[in-house]
Amino acid sequence: MAEFIPVPPFDLVVFGATGDLSLRKLFPALLHRFLDGQIPPQSRIIGVARSELDTASFRQLVHESRGKFAPGACVDEAKCSDFLQHIEYVQLDVSAPADQWGALNTALANGQGKVRIFYLSTMPQLFVTVAERLAEAGLAAPDSRIVLEKPIGRDLASSRAVNDGVGRVFSEQNTFRIDHYLGKETVQNLLVLRFANMLIEPVWSRATIDHVQVTVAEEIGVEGRGEYYDKSGALRDMVQNHLLQLLCLVALESPNSMEADAIRTEKLKVLSALRRIGPADAVAKTVRGQYRAGLVNGEAVPGYADEIGRRSDTETFVAIKAEVDNWRWAGVPFYLRTGKRMGARRSEVVVQFKDTPVHMFGPQAGAPDRLVLRLQPDEGVRLWLNVKEPGPGGLRVRAVPLNLSFADAFTLRYPDAYERLLMDVVRGNLSLFMRRDEVDAAWGWADELLAAWDALGGEPHPYASGSNGPTQSALMLDRDGRAWWDPE
Repeated sequence: MAEFIPVPPFDLVVFGATGDLSLRKLFPALLHRFLDGQIPPQSRIIGVARSELDTASFRQLVHESRGKFAPGACVDEAKCSDFLQHIEYVQLDVSAPADQWGALNTALANGQGKVRIFYLSTMPQLFVTVAERLAEAGLAAPDSRIVLEKPIGRDLASSRAVNDGVGRVFSEQNTFRIDHYLGKETVQNLLVLRFANMLIEPVWSRATIDHVQVTVAEEIGVEGRGEYYDKSGALRDMVQNHLLQLLCLVALESPNSMEADAIRTEKLKVLSALRRIGPADAVAKTVRGQYRAGLVNGEAVPGYADEIGRRSDTETFVAIKAEVDNWRWAGVPFYLRTGKRMGARRSEVVVQFKDTPVHMFGPQAGAPDRLVLRLQPDEGVRLWLNVKEPGPGGLRVRAVPLNLSFADAFTLRYPDAYERLLMDVVRGNLSLFMRRDEVDAAWGWADELLAAWDALGGEPHPYASGSNGPTQSALMLDRDGRAWWDPE
């Protein structure tokens, strides 16, 4: 059994503390860790934002957001109140000169011996500015850590500019580029399934796997993020980070250890082997879509252009046939798909095994084995195998799942992604965070595809809200004799 690593005392400064991410995810995550006894009593959480609040009113805001976003978190209100006493607030415009950062300097006084962390839950355009101001104000000690939310840039050039600017203040070892998908239980379980089970690893290759599907489907639209999203699109917002990271974890070779750089080096090898998609291949291997009006959960919702108030060629859906050119995966397509306003909210990895060479029980008996790793909404693992249906009257074969539902198998509550990742930052564990060369490699691949789309021109294919995306996405797999895994 692995040794539990204690959490040292820390000062966590959250820039953009009144924003949606902070109130919806970060503070509820910290509350859960506090309730589980993982936040030492000397630790402080300092919210920083431009809003005209004091510490008391900010604590009230956090309290109200807990009731909205984590209503079942506290059965003991006294403990919730105790958590709020660890929170302070500093009003600050981060673009202001460093000589106006005195209030934050004062708030961080007497923090000797604590881990100091700066979490940038702000617009990416402010990442370098905040890092520079921290250095100018004398707040960025050599061992201070910085956490960057995605997206880091919108292409390779801007990503390098951000990483260069932040890197002038914070070392790579102290820079945590967060992708919350990597903190999910099922994502980490993928490594355990592969490398801790002799039943799995020997068949994890082109010899027995037909193809892999990675789907991240959302029911929501742009939800007030239209200005950002219209400059980004699904490829930059989801594929370049979330989906490529999931692909890497499926495809990587066994790392020499579970040390951060061992894992991240293997992911980099996968990204380096990922075949580029240029104009000659983009039509056959990619699909761009944009949602129109439709029904989601029985409720009428507007189309993308109606939501942002203008016509746009930005894609809200992407499907890609990706290929990894190495010995393990040559000839095995990785089908990536993500979209907004889809029929159901789900994120999953589907590993489709090859069919048996001989159909002993008839051509319609059963189906090829399939491993489904569900990330959300209900995390779990299902392995679909062929078995005999019970009863007399002949031998009938049917595919049924061996089901590991985390909610059913583990009665204790398990931490969500941000809880785990925040504590990993405090512990200094970089395993689940992207290294700079990973980010560069992912953007290099994405930039070539974006350039191919620009060269080809054309509009995204329309799809009705509440559907599984444009028809062209299904046709892309149909040409290969395959189909998307879309369970009812």
